Amino acid sequence: MLPLVLGLDLGTSGVRVAVLDATGQLLYSSSTTYARDLRHAEDWSRACSDLIVGIPETLRSKLRAMAVDGTSGTLLACRADGTPIGQALLYSQACPEQSKLLRDLVPSTSPAASSSGSLARALRLLKEIPGLNLLRHQADWINGWLLQDWQWGEEGNNLRLGWNPQQGDWDGAIAQQRWTSALPSIKPSGTVLGWINGDLALELGLPSELRVVAGTTDSNAAVLAADPHQEDGVTVLGTTLVMKRFTTKPIVGPGITSHRVGGRWLCGGASNAGAGVLRHFFSDSQLKELSRQIDPESSSGLQYLPLSGKGERFPVDDPGLMPVLEPRPVSDALFLHGLFEGLAAIEAQGWKRLQELGADPPKRVISLGGGARNPQWRRLRERRLGCPVRSCTLPPAAGVARLALQALHTGESAQQHR
Repeated sequence: MLPLVLGLDLGTSGVRVAVLDATGQLLYSSSTTYARDLRHAEDWSRACSDLIVGIPETLRSKLRAMAVDGTSGTLLACRADGTPIGQALLYSQACPEQSKLLRDLVPSTSPAASSSGSLARALRLLKEIPGLNLLRHQADWINGWLLQDWQWGEEGNNLRLGWNPQQGDWDGAIAQQRWTSALPSIKPSGTVLGWINGDLALELGLPSELRVVAGTTDSNAAVLAADPHQEDGVTVLGTTLVMKRFTTKPIVGPGITSHRVGGRWLCGGASNAGAGVLRHFFSDSQLKELSRQIDPESSSGLQYLPLSGKGERFPVDDPGLMPVLEPRPVSDALFLHGLFEGLAAIEAQGWKRLQELGADPPKRVISLGGGARNPQWRRLRERRLGCPVRSCTLPPAAGVARLALQALHTGESAQQHR
């Protein structure tokens, strides 16, 4: 019996699962939304449970490894047994009041130095919840739920909390703080963390010998799904706009993260702008109909900065930056045209910023996410970026599942953690 692997992708609005066979082919995929929103950890596990139980038993019984990705930066305070303390602080939530403390804790070049990073949110939670036990990002909390052991954290999910993958330790003075016991024990992406908890396996109808593998962030999982060549860039057109590419060495700069994925450096950043702004004004059916009325070879004449709210992370790190969404023309199609152009301008600025910091310019951009299916937006982006743009339809859940498959292929043992 050939083994199968499972990927769980926890995004901004919901969760998707993907089942791959031993060759990496997608056999099954399904998704659901959170019952409330991203702030409620109980909804994360409930959505995962519903999707796992919904996988056909013929596939579920053959699963041998699974990996999880989550929104990078969504941070939760919880008890030692994983019980959430209040609501999670979202990845887009800046904490400018922590700026002085950040300067004392980490170098200005650290991904954790920004007031829009996880370390700033951690400092706020530590102040608001005296005596809290643990701080965990979304993917790490779900791994804890699967294992019923919340000690672990995956390397990439914790970069903006202050983990330095080049040093293999926490940045700056973090390790000397009294609250370091709240931080996770870090494991590299692709490491087997242990076996799924027996009671939970029984409840979900999963094999007891299912390995839980350290995954990655949601944007990294999307890159893995795209399977890019070395000269390719990858843009995720989801609720937020993410730009990443493989580089020969890590890139350092405000709002930049450098991950190790599959032995290579994957560098880039995430804007607070994205398709979430479009859905604030239009439904999916309206977006489809209005897009048909857009001539992507022409200019709208509008100059928008379509942020989801106050503050930006990348290509500029500015917690005070305000969106520009006016003037709004009478024509909804023209308004959408301007929003597309504003998002394309942010994307172009992002690739330019990465190039300034040492990355080669992409010769081709691969797009993922809901926006990747829009032909008018794709053509507008091609004109602005000056290179071909193609779409990938595989979900990020399939990308993180590849890490589980890699762990099976390398034969790494989790016996020491059983």
